[in-house]
Amino acid sequence: MSKVVLITGASSGIGKAIALFLSEKGMTVYGTSRTSKDDSNLPFTFVALDVLNVESIQKAVATIIDKEGKLDVLVNNAGMGITGPIEDTPTDEMRSVFDTNLFGAIDVMKAVLPQMRIQQSGKIINVTSIAGYMGLPFRGLYSATKGALELITEATSMEVKSFGIDVVNVAPGDFATNIAAGRYHTPVFENSAYKKVYSANLALMDAHVESGMDPIEMAKTVLKIIHTKNPKIHYKVGGFMEKFSIVLKRVLPGRMYEKLLMNHYKL
Repeated sequence: MSKVVLITGASSGIGKAIALFLSEKGMTVYGTSRTSKDDSNLPFTFVALDVLNVESIQKAVATIIDKEGKLDVLVNNAGMGITGPIEDTPTDEMRSVFDTNLFGAIDVMKAVLPQMRIQQSGKIINVTSIAGYMGLPFRGLYSATKGALELITEATSMEVKSFGIDVVNVAPGDFATNIAAGRYHTPVFENSAYKKVYSANLALMDAHVESGMDPIEMAKTVLKIIHTKNPKIHYKVGGFMEKFSIVLKRVLPGRMYEKLLMNHYKL
């Protein structure tokens, strides 16, 4: 039987690439966005789901289960970016990105787990980030939300293993998507102590995204996980140096690693 897959944040970028690819592979795919979308020209179906609204999440999941009778895979992809110096970034915006990237993902997991327990099977794939393995300057809040989701993935994996459910994460590096357009950018304040260096780093971040990998690589990794009987907990998809940076953090003294990052970001 065809796998039934729910992908949050599937209206663009990595989420849409995964939805299209899995549909091509014969899976029954439901993508989500915060509002209804015209899916008449797409091989997958859209359902409205706002990760900040528990009722919306539960309604979307129930709709899929009522129609398909099962739910095999959740790809927890919905999220938002945020940039800015910690000192200059409004605390309310910090809470907002945690609500979306961490608590929103948790609420979607909570909504699908009862059905997966009934089935005694299922896979939850949380899309995190290589940035979640290290605190990056001017992206510290984003790093923190994705790092927290990595740890939640580890904990949940152990809690649900006995029900036949696998929980894994996939950490992408820089990909050529429109993520920059959806970020919250802390303004470059005229009187900010970080004005010059933050402004330069905003341009550097955008350049990294523009030269990033094709999102199809993420889709291929998700397909591999779906077909793997005993998947790993952690997957990384990115360039050699992005993945190697995680290895370096493990083996180098903390201040030496910090110096490498500061040199990279010209701090």
